[in-house]
Amino acid sequence: MTKLAKALECAGYLTINVNYPSTQYKVEKLAAVVIAKALAICPKAAKINFVTHSMGGILVRQFLSNNVIKNMGRVVMLGPPNKGSQVVDKLGNIPGFKLINGPAGMQLGTTKQSVPNSLGPVDFDLGIISGTRSINPILSLMIPKPNDGKVSVDSSKVAGMVDHIELPVTHSFMMTNEAVIAQAIYFLAHGRFKTQAN
Repeated sequence: MTKLAKALECAGYLTINVNYPSTQYKVEKLAAVVIAKALAICPKAAKINFVTHSMGGILVRQFLSNNVIKNMGRVVMLGPPNKGSQVVDKLGNIPGFKLINGPAGMQLGTTKQSVPNSLGPVDFDLGIISGTRSINPILSLMIPKPNDGKVSVDSSKVAGMVDHIELPVTHSFMMTNEAVIAQAIYFLAHGRFKTQAN
């Protein structure tokens, strides 16, 4: 996320780029600890925006389901499994999958009981960028098309989102793509993605 963070700084945003142990804990603990840690670093009067990738979007939804941020701004999610991912459904029982993806990764399936599907609609200004290219043809076969190799375009969507856009980028590298970065910055400023009309 370093390139994206630097671009946000150049656009005038104070950025806090927090790493988190995504393979060690469940979503609930990660959300409570990691987002609270990031918020503690923010200036008190600052408007709080989030730009997340993949599971990071689910952490934000989980946190906001239990907490109110007074100066809440906008959220941009890149490739979020908002309805879960079929990869977890199909590979979750294979030996070694849990070790690689951790407890939180195991919570990101598509069942009604999965964390993403239990969180309900969002009630904040959310823009979602979905990828339509893959560098992993095996995983892509497990997921409805179009997809980014890990999350389908349909699974990235969530009720209550303000805007959604598809770009020809892959899940693993979308956060370094110039078009993705430009669209994320545009949404934070305008509350919608940039189209040819605007």
